[in-house]
Amino acid sequence: MNKQLKLATKKISYRTAINQALHQEMERDNSIFTYGIDVADHKRIFGSTTGLLETFGPQRVFSTPLSEEALLGFGLGAAINGLRPINVHIRVDFLLLAINQLVNMVASYHYGSDGKLQVPLVIRAIIGKGWGQSYQHSKSLQSFFAHIPGLKVVMPTTPADAKGLLISAIRDNNPVVVLEHRMLYDVEDEVPIKPIPTPLGKGQILKIGTDITIIATSYSVVSAVQAAKVLEKQGVSVEVVDPRSIFPLDENLIIKSVEKTGHCIIADYDWTFCGFSAELATRIYEKLSHKLKSEVMRLGFAPTHCPSTRPLENEFYTDSIDLIRAVEKKLKLKEMDLSQETFYSYENQFRGPF
Repeated sequence: MNKQLKLATKKISYRTAINQALHQEMERDNSIFTYGIDVADHKRIFGSTTGLLETFGPQRVFSTPLSEEALLGFGLGAAINGLRPINVHIRVDFLLLAINQLVNMVASYHYGSDGKLQVPLVIRAIIGKGWGQSYQHSKSLQSFFAHIPGLKVVMPTTPADAKGLLISAIRDNNPVVVLEHRMLYDVEDEVPIKPIPTPLGKGQILKIGTDITIIATSYSVVSAVQAAKVLEKQGVSVEVVDPRSIFPLDENLIIKSVEKTGHCIIADYDWTFCGFSAELATRIYEKLSHKLKSEVMRLGFAPTHCPSTRPLENEFYTDSIDLIRAVEKKLKLKEMDLSQETFYSYENQFRGPF
């Protein structure tokens, strides 16, 4: 029997899974501390840092001023001196203010020291849409971070991965950027009670299928799974692949899935131009050009800045309906009547950070 099946689990939310990972890892290792804007205030980063201050005290859990570059430089200094910092950014957009530290210092310190210095630094950054955040509060940026040698990048979608990938990131001796979508915090699922790490660089198949592969990241995984369930009613078997890790990448899992189905749609939670979807498409073409039954299709953000109203925001992002129509087009199927289908269940639960 698979050992994973023997694990004791409990149904909890994505935010609680993150909170559990932080509690368990900080109990295990007193060199770990977490800090950032709003980490210790009453909102506690959408509830994900609840109870940490009370348990571990203000020396290991603390809020900070608005000074992103200084904060990441502080984390770098702590990391190369034997501590294991977790720097939290409540919006990934403003991690760009620390880009000099991230790209020129954090990512390259191990290389620049000829391997003598390690940088066990975790950067939690929150991404995604919600309540009209518009163009300065809704980016993802995974393609940019993964482009930089020395950085590992993960995008957990399920509560189990939110816990397991964060544990692996904390234990890793390299800097890891963990991108969490704000609309996933209310998602609930079974999560191991014990601190079981999910290996970095290992993807997973969330739904097995034979007709077409959808590779999706972050909240687009939710859309892909919903789309696959609707299409199943019409006899279409969709395989949904979640890479989980943007870098390192589980290329073998992706290639095997597309080789099996012969059709591929990539739904990256980002713009398509110069993005992760372009990287995946190229790798698929390099390995499977002679076996594909159709061209690789890519879906992502509209090629503009994110609007602030919900109706326009819905047009900006790829959703389940877009994916269903894309599958129908690729497989030359008649359009389904979707008037009785319900989507966006997690979005309807989101009420903002306060």
